[in-house]
Amino acid sequence: MLKTKISIIGCGWLGLPLAKYLIEEGFDIKGSTTSHLKLDHLKSSNIDPYVIRLSETKIEGDVDRFLLNSKIVIINIPPGLRKNPNKNHVNEIRHLITHIEAQHIKYVLYISSTSVYKNEVSMPNITEENLPNAVSNNGKQLITIEQMLQNNPNFETTILRFSGLLDAKRHPGQMLSGKMDLKNGDAPINLIHKDDCIKIISELIKGNIWNAVFNASNPFHPSKKSYYTQYCKANHLPLPHFNTSLKNEGKLIDSSKLVQLLNYSFETAL
Repeated sequence: MLKTKISIIGCGWLGLPLAKYLIEEGFDIKGSTTSHLKLDHLKSSNIDPYVIRLSETKIEGDVDRFLLNSKIVIINIPPGLRKNPNKNHVNEIRHLITHIEAQHIKYVLYISSTSVYKNEVSMPNITEENLPNAVSNNGKQLITIEQMLQNNPNFETTILRFSGLLDAKRHPGQMLSGKMDLKNGDAPINLIHKDDCIKIISELIKGNIWNAVFNASNPFHPSKKSYYTQYCKANHLPLPHFNTSLKNEGKLIDSSKLVQLLNYSFETAL
């Protein structure tokens, strides 16, 4: 019996362990990287590796062979707008969609972000019923990409909006340690562990769940001030300082739809 072939665009911090996990689950994985230096590492993990680079004007690399015979494509590419705020990430994905269409891909899983929802003083409880309303460049570009994929009749798309990603080695508390005059200390945290991200993606694929939109955030939502202060204390790091005189804005991401559909339990502690 032939294994289902999946192409993962972006085998980095999340994509590489995801690829390894899906291989263990019985899938045949092609993975892309932007670095020739990483090809051997991907190959040693039983991933069929390709160097693919997206730009606003073209795609470098043999993207058609990378997509050939895959039933599913997972798009796992951060917009990269912090390093290059003027970048047109929408155009990068638009070029990619042309190749996805040409290779007759059936299903697309797009890794998006809960940054498509803006922070508000009322700190609303956000479900998938809330329309994306970001005002940031990053959020607005993600919204446009989501709509391009969802409205394309040539394949079925599921949108997975992750909150802030972390693991033991990459935690936002490490970056906030010792910082002064931080904003929104009373706003709730919205975080998710990388291990939960990987399991959720796998469950959606195995469940053949397409043409859907999901928020994904750990249901643990203490205030940023209490959570990051406690994290830094526990890890013997300089404490962050939150400016309590500033107006707080935030949101609380509700993942009930995903939890109920998959009967999913977030097992990895934050």
